[in-house]
Amino acid sequence: MTEEQRAPLPAFPDGFLWGTATASYQIEGAADEDGRGPSIWDTFCALPGKVVGGDTGAVACDHYHRWAEDVALMAELGVGGYRFSIAWPRVQPGGRGPVNTRGMAFYDQLVDALCEQQIVPMATLFHWDSPQPIEDAGGWLARDTAERFAEYAAVVADTLADRVQHWVTLNEPVVHMLLGYATGVHAPGKALLVDALPVAHNLLFGHGLALQALRARGAQSVGITNNYSPAWPATGQAEDVASAAAFDVLYNRLFTDPLLHGAYPEELAGTFDTHLPDRHHADLGVISAPIDFLGVNYYNPTKLCAPSADSALPFELSPIDGFPTTSFGWPVVPDGLRELLVGLAERYGERLPPIYITENGCSYDDQPTGGGRVVDDPERIAYLDGHLRALCATMSTGVDVRGYFVWSLLDNFEWAEGYSKRFGLVHVDYATQTRTPKASFHWYHDVISR
Repeated sequence: MTEEQRAPLPAFPDGFLWGTATASYQIEGAADEDGRGPSIWDTFCALPGKVVGGDTGAVACDHYHRWAEDVALMAELGVGGYRFSIAWPRVQPGGRGPVNTRGMAFYDQLVDALCEQQIVPMATLFHWDSPQPIEDAGGWLARDTAERFAEYAAVVADTLADRVQHWVTLNEPVVHMLLGYATGVHAPGKALLVDALPVAHNLLFGHGLALQALRARGAQSVGITNNYSPAWPATGQAEDVASAAAFDVLYNRLFTDPLLHGAYPEELAGTFDTHLPDRHHADLGVISAPIDFLGVNYYNPTKLCAPSADSALPFELSPIDGFPTTSFGWPVVPDGLRELLVGLAERYGERLPPIYITENGCSYDDQPTGGGRVVDDPERIAYLDGHLRALCATMSTGVDVRGYFVWSLLDNFEWAEGYSKRFGLVHVDYATQTRTPKASFHWYHDVISR
């Protein structure tokens, strides 16, 4: 531990919301229980070679049955907020029609338990697990999916809007578009490259319609969560600088400019006009309706260089050297969070709503010792400590950040990486489902209590 890490963290403002986060497919399990329908991730995991080790989310952390134990862990941790996602296939197995009451009852009891522990619920409506029938009908390539998503938002809000304080419509839509539809690394496994652009518009239109549905049912605080990554040119050469700018437009601005500026980035105008129907301009009024907060997920910057001659994209990724890395190979750059937040404030000015850091965390190969009773993870403590210091320094400049949610409460199913990556404050033995708080859990508890 460095001298800086030994020093107490700077003070955060009164009312700052300390939390942790999870996602439905990554922790719930119970994939075929109580009326839940298949999701695109159930289908994707069944395809040979798509997920490391052939892993699936069929059981995951068995949170569907162990939710009370997990809420007790949150109470022990001392968090003031919990960001979780609701599984659309559990609520509407076919992606439309009446609510599956048994599935909805699960979230109803979870929210009640959180409120009893004075933990503020932050519910995410879509964290990548579309009902398979929705995908069969075109998925997010189809405009109709935005309408179906709004109907789903309405039935969830009918049950939970009286207690859920914060709503996130979509989680990381840029990642879902790029990995799910452009490259095929994630479900639904389509590799459409630039032809995936309609997904961006339909996701944003779905957000706007869902926001309307939530507000009509009394939701007071509605936002969206995007993943952001500062774009670093590999060199000062014009080609690399242009590549970094192109990445910034696609990754950082495509899903934020329409929300806060009411227009797509002008750099994409010609491309969008080619790949979207004319009426997409008319939808921007719905898309740009004011949001109450912007969720920001940050893990690392991205370095870009000029593409090779046969590349389908205007940039290529370049390694970032000189920083420690996580088990994912991601560079640990706490100052990137400051760079990102300052950049958002400069780009959007008064249009930028209050921010919640809805995900920040790291994967390391944490293994229990001492007969399974101890899990030391000093690298995670150092990661979180560094990012919280960067966050506090950024807030001191006037950037309005209202809360911070560690990813993740539990080790869990890490999408195409299966169970090979561990992000949790709590170690999960997947064979026994034993939960063991790590050293970072106790460190975070002390941070919150101070």
